[in-house]
Amino acid sequence: MSKVRILIVENEAVIAMNIFDILEDLGYDVLEPATTYVEALDMLKSDQPDLAILDIRLSGTKTGIDLAHHINDEYELPFIFLTSNSDGATIEEAKNTNPAAFLVKPFVKDELFASIEIALHNYKQQENVGHSLDDSPVIKNAIFIKEKGVFHKVLINEIMVLKSEHIYIQLTTSAGRNFLVRGSFASLASTLPDSFIRVHRSYMINTDFLVNIGKSSVLIGELEIPISQRHREELLRKINIH
Repeated sequence: MSKVRILIVENEAVIAMNIFDILEDLGYDVLEPATTYVEALDMLKSDQPDLAILDIRLSGTKTGIDLAHHINDEYELPFIFLTSNSDGATIEEAKNTNPAAFLVKPFVKDELFASIEIALHNYKQQENVGHSLDDSPVIKNAIFIKEKGVFHKVLINEIMVLKSEHIYIQLTTSAGRNFLVRGSFASLASTLPDSFIRVHRSYMINTDFLVNIGKSSVLIGELEIPISQRHREELLRKINIH
């Protein structure tokens, strides 16, 4: 089994190398630390880490929180915030990016190790969770969703948006109803027609309901859904817009 590859993004060289040494001692494959948002972007693209450790304060105008938003838009990997600033406003802003953990400096080796292993475990569980056919049987053109002992038939071509929420997916229909099913995008892929496409780490849309495509969002019916740059390019190719 290959080692877990970790990216460190930290603007203080001494702290960055301390983290680097700790992670190497723990047996991880550690990339050379990045100190800025731009350096981190390059390394995310070229080195494809399995997990990132992000200091909130970076050199330059962009922050670790900005980088976390980019990771959410463009990549599929967990990240941990590391910072000396534990005030409520910072934590609240960081929470909106759904980090796997939040460590406050100074930290100890065991805390860092535990945070990484739990983050990786939870991420793997989220990726591998299966769609329960007992709870939500699937037929050719519909999915049956169980709520309070009753199975509701939802036609697949009436599903407008799917939103990933940890180990669940929220389905929004053209009738404005929301249903929650246990599963992942990967587990549902085989049941969905080609009109469904991923537009964000957390969203999949039915292009039959596509109204317009903006720079950072798409309109599905009356719902505005975020779209990442990479997924926007894929969507434009899919519908033959150049």
